[in-house]
Amino acid sequence: MLKRRLGSTELEISRVGLGCWAMGGGDWMFGWGQQDDADSVATIHRAVDLGINWLDTAPVYGLGHSEAVVGSALRDMNPSDRPMVFTKCSRVWTPRGKIQHNLKSSSIQRELEDSLRRLGVDTIDLYQIHWPAYPADGPAPDIEEGWETLSRLKDSGKLLHIGVSNFGVGQLERIRPIAIIDSLQPAYSLLRRDVEDELLPYCAEHGIGVIVYSPMASGLLSGKMTRERIDSFPSDDWRKTRSLEFQEPALSRNLAAAERVRALASSLGRSVPETAVAWTLRHPAVTAAIVGARRPEQLEEWVGAPDVDSVAFAGLDEPGVVEHRDEHEAR
Repeated sequence: MLKRRLGSTELEISRVGLGCWAMGGGDWMFGWGQQDDADSVATIHRAVDLGINWLDTAPVYGLGHSEAVVGSALRDMNPSDRPMVFTKCSRVWTPRGKIQHNLKSSSIQRELEDSLRRLGVDTIDLYQIHWPAYPADGPAPDIEEGWETLSRLKDSGKLLHIGVSNFGVGQLERIRPIAIIDSLQPAYSLLRRDVEDELLPYCAEHGIGVIVYSPMASGLLSGKMTRERIDSFPSDDWRKTRSLEFQEPALSRNLAAAERVRALASSLGRSVPETAVAWTLRHPAVTAAIVGARRPEQLEEWVGAPDVDSVAFAGLDEPGVVEHRDEHEAR
């Protein structure tokens, strides 16, 4: 598995990592429907066998369940074989499951202790502020306090590296004087290219590693998405109830873009998921991509993405940019 150094850190991470959002299961605001925990654990183990050396999760995925599943998978492995674990803070929930936002120092410290317990580890390899604010376009008054807290926790040894997710350039500028930003996690795919204008160049200029999420646009670029499949989504799959990209008028445009990716994949002798993920990796500012899987066999569909020659994308027209929407705020 090809690796690349994450920003200015010493971490050498595989160019694809396993995203564990869907492993949180259904029955919460941004669930993907019911998920078998045994399948999740088997998927994590297979990912490591294939050379993937990091997992991405968050407390809010399944309201703690995804982290617990990751912890279960780690316990079954020899310590020397365990992948790095990247998780997050700032999304908290009430006893009734209502998701809220909190970047106060006391809240982050509680979140971290809960994550360490669920994961069964003493340190977090990369700890990230999940969202700067809620709603996402709000003023983000607490990002300095949150970032100062992460810096102190790093100094204490509980966090090895610290980063942020879903931050804009202005927000990065606000926290950069406080402590080095090891990484940024933005959404990036053929359907959502807004980060190319300012955000990716900024990260390249300042040595910030970039780990992109949703490179297959939540499955729209998987090569398997059809209107019939979307109609059959369970009621607790967030894409059916909350995503405008799975509804008209965006859906027709997105499915047409997916067909263009399918045609390119066919010409390259590659799978559609490989091609979609590889497209994001071709950008020089992108360190790696987070790709989800719910069963071990799904890994085989995209694990070869780092091997796709970036020259292959020179003739691919731009399907268009999807503007930022609140539907991504679980991620």
